[in-house]
Amino acid sequence: MSHERDLLKQLTESNESAYATVFRTWYAPLVRFLDAMLRQRDEAEEVAQEVMLELWEHRTTIDPERPVQAWLFRSARNRALNVLRHRNVRAVAAPGIARMSSAPAPSDSAASEHEMQAALHEALADLPPRCREVFTLSRANGLKNAEIAEKLGVSVKAVEAQMARAFRALRERMRPWLPPGSSSL
Repeated sequence: MSHERDLLKQLTESNESAYATVFRTWYAPLVRFLDAMLRQRDEAEEVAQEVMLELWEHRTTIDPERPVQAWLFRSARNRALNVLRHRNVRAVAAPGIARMSSAPAPSDSAASEHEMQAALHEALADLPPRCREVFTLSRANGLKNAEIAEKLGVSVKAVEAQMARAFRALRERMRPWLPPGSSSL
């Protein structure tokens, strides 16, 4: 245990060699753990890399008396749960967004189609600036929540909250063009 404590003490002092040792020791087990949760190896590796980057970024606040393994796996678990939540949001939202952009309008007239497209553009324009930015980065640019959070310097939870806000607003504004009884985008 004292070896690990010494290693963590060195890590808190920004010792890159100590970080490399922690990385080599725990990266593969983290990937296996995340792969079991996410069932996608590439996503598991991406999340493990994010956790390891987060470890380096927070190295000065790590308590060398507590096992680094606990910190790493707790952080990995939380990030994996965020990924799974994001997948669920996408799964629920994707069919509605596809319908909004490609499905015929309730009537077959070109005017109705034009009205729907205009309403969609207006609804997007009416979103608060940060909300619109987050939505655009996600849907138009295809960025993941973690990538958006990093790009904007906010937490993943903040990105998720902005996405939820955008979906609520768009769902409400586009209700006339959604199929009867549909409550999702």
